[in-house]
This record gives sequence, C-alpha cells and structure tokens, in this order.
Amino acid sequence: MREHLLAIDVGNTQVVIGVHDGEAWGSQWRITTERTRSSDEWASMLTGLFSARASLPGAEHLDLTSFRGIAMSSVVPHVTTALRDMARDYCGVEPFVVGPGVRTGVRILTDNPREVGADRVVNALAARTRYGCPVIVVDFGTSTNIDVVSAEGDYIGGAIAPGLAISAEALTSRTARLMEVELVRPARAIGRNTVECIQAGIVIGYAGLVEGLVRAIKRELGEAQVVATGGLVSAVAQATDVLDHVDPDLTLEGVRLMYELNHRGAEV
Repeated sequence: MREHLLAIDVGNTQVVIGVHDGEAWGSQWRITTERTRSSDEWASMLTGLFSARASLPGAEHLDLTSFRGIAMSSVVPHVTTALRDMARDYCGVEPFVVGPGVRTGVRILTDNPREVGADRVVNALAARTRYGCPVIVVDFGTSTNIDVVSAEGDYIGGAIAPGLAISAEALTSRTARLMEVELVRPARAIGRNTVECIQAGIVIGYAGLVEGLVRAIKRELGEAQVVATGGLVSAVAQATDVLDHVDPDLTLEGVRLMYELNHRGAEV
C-alpha cells in the first residue's frame, strides 16, 4: 500500500524534495534548479537519490511507485511541466500543483492575489498552522521574501528583497579585487581582512536589513512570531536574534497541508 507523499518545492535557485510518511518528514534533498531537465532525467535523478539514501541505516526504501501522491509548489513553469509529466509517466499519479483554482485554506487580502507566488502562500499556511497568528515568515532563497499573516489568519502582504547570494554575487562580479567568500557570520563586525570585511558587510549587514523590515512590519501589525526558512537561513540566523523559530521544513509542510486540504478535505 502506498503511504508516502512526495513533496517538491521548486525555486529559482534550488529544488527541495521531501518524503512524508504520514507522521513526519523523513528523507529530504536539496538540488540545484535546472530548467532544461526533462521528465526522463527527473525520473533518473530521483531514482538515484532514493537508491543512495536507501543505503543509510534506517532509511526508507523508496522507488518512483512508492507514493500515494506527489505535491508541488513551483515558480519555474518549465520545471513544473517536466515534473508533472514524470509523475504521470513514472509514478502513476496525477500530481497536485499549487496554483489558481486549488483550495489554499488562506484568504489572500492583497491588491492582486494572483501576483502572490505559490511558495509564499504555502509558507503562510504552514506558519499559521505550526505557530499560530499573527506570524511573519522570512524565507531566505533566491530573493528574501517576508510574508505576513494577520491575527485573523489572512495573508496580507509582505516585502521582497534581493537574496543573500544575489547580493554577494553582485558585489564580487562588479568589483575587480573582491573575491567570493563563504556566507557565514564572521567572528567580528570589524573585519581585519578582505574575507571578514565581505562577510561582515553581507551577512551581518543582511541581518540588519531583516531586523529593520521586521521592526517596521511589527509597527504596523503589532507583535508577532517570526519564523525563518529557506536554503540560506543558517547564515543569517547566526547573526540576529529577531528570528523566533528556524524551520527548514516550513515550505514542504505547507505543500503537504495544501495537498491534504484538497484531497482529504482536512481543515488546517
């Protein structure tokens, strides 16, 4: 009997893949987004990931036919199409894709709800479910998205800033003598060499950006919990105390909750 759910979050830079066994999240992977990868290549890649993980003690033994469902959130249309074809051809299931027409469980009270990306809606749903309302979500990805859920549980907007990696790339690509550095918090804000100076400017500076935005949002919203997620969350979490929770599973959990809402009618 198929019991597992395969959840996939497709971002502009990375794809996050997770397996939920009905009780908790198990195996997870984070891979680079490749827009030209075909459905056959996706099937081959996932088969390889499952096989490699199966060799670990206590890991699930999975294959492409293990899943009762496949749920996706994507901001890259070509990847969405390839994954949809893979799900049908190799997994034998019709995938659930977050988008217009699906039940979200979240009222979107913005000027144009269709502008709000799927990843932002699933983050709002997961944060509201796990942490209550009001809540602020900070998602450190290609861009840094800050999303706000009101005390009534409605998505009411947020802010978008250039992502940490984009900021670092812009700095090093447009300056002749500055190199790429590891994005970690340096030992001090006053850098004593070029690497420390860049790390201080980017990581500690970016933490200040997030702190400023959160303070401004709280002035309008009132007090709220702040939840952080995304591939680059660990770098900034080291440099600020404004984040109440760091939740790497948040987006996948939102995808799962939305799948269950549409397939089982479960209230979330």
